[in-house]
Amino acid sequence: MEFIPAKTMLSYAKGEHWFGIDYNMNIYKGCCHGCIYCDSRSSCYGIESFDEVKAKKDALLILHNELRRKVKTGIIGTGAMSDPYNPFEKQYGLTRGALELINQYGFGVAIATKSPLITRDIDILKAINNHSPVIAKITITAYKDDLCKIIEPRVAPSSERFKAIKALAEAGIFTGVLMMPVLPFIADNEENIKSIVVKAAASGARFIYPAIGMTLRENQREWYFEKLDQYFPGIKEEYIQHYGNQYECRSVDFAKLRKLFVRECEKYGLLYKMPDIIKASRKNHEVEQLSLF
Repeated sequence: MEFIPAKTMLSYAKGEHWFGIDYNMNIYKGCCHGCIYCDSRSSCYGIESFDEVKAKKDALLILHNELRRKVKTGIIGTGAMSDPYNPFEKQYGLTRGALELINQYGFGVAIATKSPLITRDIDILKAINNHSPVIAKITITAYKDDLCKIIEPRVAPSSERFKAIKALAEAGIFTGVLMMPVLPFIADNEENIKSIVVKAAASGARFIYPAIGMTLRENQREWYFEKLDQYFPGIKEEYIQHYGNQYECRSVDFAKLRKLFVRECEKYGLLYKMPDIIKASRKNHEVEQLSLF
């Protein structure tokens, strides 16, 4: 793995609308999961050789210096651009080291990942949860493992991710599902969406946040269309016909599937609105803070 120069580890989040995070953190750059739909391939991000994972040199030292200088604590989000639990994390432990610093300096954390490796760090997540919010977001886009292995070829199958959700939930971590993207003409069907909701609830998830559709832009679109021709012949033409060069590609059955999704979430007591998810993730900590006064 290549180590690349870096000056900072934290950037301010633009508002708290996305899981209540205050700061963004990316220790790694690029990803080797090979997901056919990944938005991070888009030209606007300027990531060359995206499939090669690189790590920021002296990442933990930089993070340590930034955290100790922060006047205000908050929730640090990670996993938006590169999975913090890629296979190299087993050897280098940079995400684990970052969590230790986050705990040391009294911050909270919101993690997005497709990897069950997150369960390795349950001990630190529990320690952080003693003083600050912890949100574990496990991405699941396809209920069936055989479809998952096609669209997300080099990452643990969905069945293993549901097991990770169960382990996190049993440890008292506020855990849920990022059901995004739900690929049009491939995964946007009632069986897939209902199965994910039912299994998430059975695994102890507290929420599911969906995107019934996907986004497409320069470079990402070309990569995705190439994979469609390889694995789903004829589907590319459906995209061209229905979406053209649109950025947002909602499922053509969005209204029907959204109604089904909401009904199933309410049936099983799963949160699905962002304000409700944020409020629930902070609930115990707000009570603790109020009691101090």
